[in-house]
Amino acid sequence: MRVVEYTVEGSDDTYRLVTTILDPEQAPAEELATVYTQRWEVETMFDEIKTHIKGPKLTLRSKTADLIEQEFWGMMIAHRVLRSLMHEAALRQNLDPDKISMVHTIRVVKRTMPSRASFSP
Repeated sequence: MRVVEYTVEGSDDTYRLVTTILDPEQAPAEELATVYTQRWEVETMFDEIKTHIKGPKLTLRSKTADLIEQEFWGMMIAHRVLRSLMHEAALRQNLDPDKISMVHTIRVVKRTMPSRASFSP
């Protein structure tokens, strides 16, 4: 077992990553820390979809495989649209997009959707 200890820029917290990759040349500590941080970005995306976009009861309602796939892709598109809005808002305010709240973004979109109901696809 190998333990890699690292900090993330902008944070005072120290993280420890345990791996079975013992050879530092095969997987340098800095690379492992970067990859692990990216993995948590994916986990965050799953959490955003399950908890905030779809709600606490993530159940695909469709009865056929094709329709379940369609629902899945609909959720992926909704997530992408929300993340794009967050990125655009961050750029306008000169902020790190990771500092924009998904919950706040969803609230803003829900609040402004009625006024955009007549937009052309």
